[in-house]
Amino acid sequence: MHYPVAIEKGDKKRVYGVVVPDLPGCFSAGDTLDEALMNAKEAILLHLEGLLDDKQPIPEPRPLEEHTKRRQWKGWTWAVVEVDLSEIDDKVERINITLPRRVLRVIDDAAKRAGESRSGYIARVGISGAK
Repeated sequence: MHYPVAIEKGDKKRVYGVVVPDLPGCFSAGDTLDEALMNAKEAILLHLEGLLDDKQPIPEPRPLEEHTKRRQWKGWTWAVVEVDLSEIDDKVERINITLPRRVLRVIDDAAKRAGESRSGYIARVGISGAK
């Protein structure tokens, strides 16, 4: 998915600011233009993940031309940031992993104490450990 972003130019005293018009409240910044765009991608993914967590639909990006015609963006520079929605996909995927029996016993014991299945426990711990 490609989201248009409006970029407010930085200078020696200010960073580059980035706003994602199709995602109200989604913005980012960076010391350089490259950094600002990389941070914008991360901000977009986090914003979309929040929408999914809140059971909200993911807004489709509108055409770049539609944004550039709006008066509020006069003088801003435009770019398009590509995001891969598979990075936030909740679709279940079956995997095959190899673990030492000892490690598997530890996982199974912890899952049992938590009242969860092995898969559920690994998913919950993986998500909470990654944040």
